[in-house]
Amino acid sequence: MSERDGLRVRKLTKTYANGIRALDGVDLEVGPGLYGLLGPNGAGKSTLMRTLATLQSPDSGGITFDGVDVLADQDHLRRRLGYLPQQIGAYPGVSGRDLLERFAWLKGRTDRGERRAEVTMLLERVNLSHAAGRAVAGYSGGMLRRFGIAMALIGSPRLLIVDEPTAGLDPAERSRFHRVLADVAAEAVVLLSTHIVEDVESLCSRLAIMAGGQIVAEGRPADMIAGLQGRLWSRVIPRGEPLPEAVHLSAVPGGTMAVVLADAAPGPEYATHQPRLEDAYHLALARAGVEVGAE
Repeated sequence: MSERDGLRVRKLTKTYANGIRALDGVDLEVGPGLYGLLGPNGAGKSTLMRTLATLQSPDSGGITFDGVDVLADQDHLRRRLGYLPQQIGAYPGVSGRDLLERFAWLKGRTDRGERRAEVTMLLERVNLSHAAGRAVAGYSGGMLRRFGIAMALIGSPRLLIVDEPTAGLDPAERSRFHRVLADVAAEAVVLLSTHIVEDVESLCSRLAIMAGGQIVAEGRPADMIAGLQGRLWSRVIPRGEPLPEAVHLSAVPGGTMAVVLADAAPGPEYATHQPRLEDAYHLALARAGVEVGAE
């Protein structure tokens, strides 16, 4: 990645007043396209997102965007930023169109005709034209997340940060949301923070796994999976039998599915397990000392 292309984070730290070290020397390079930040709840993802969005200051470290020092010139990033937090509030009774127009005006769209044209385009882009006149407070969870994307896209941001965007969505809404994010990533740097492995596996060409305020693994999903080929084995452990040390455990009919890491099958009951990103994720957390299933 060019020094003047995309987002760079160097040795970022943040400790809160209660002593929790939420960021512990975070390094990241995020180029154009969709980049995933994967980790369990409490890993420090939201702290990192808020810091990158200039909503709070780090204790130390550096952030540059397209070669510009963000901490020294926050307005440079803010003019190019779209941010979708975990929770979106709405004024009672205010329609989707009216709320988007208010935000567009706050972001500098002072020409009424240009502002209305942009809002109309964004409502179409996120498939909310049919609900533009309805109160945002009455939107479903999926509609509200898509509305949040429209809000974040006002002004055609160069950097889009989305924090846990699909939590609580049903599969159909998640699929629609994925399509919107993929379209945006063709034109911007998109940083997707989530604890849902499938979101990253479906969308991102690169990702980082975060735990305990640190990046514990980084790279392409395909490379992370390839490194586990031929080294994973699985079997269903009947209820009542002791569980082995495993990469991860999951409940299945009849007992618990155990996936273990070994150079050869641990026993005749084990079958070859085709690795997925979920396996690489759990293994990275285990190596970092995070309890599997803690999220």
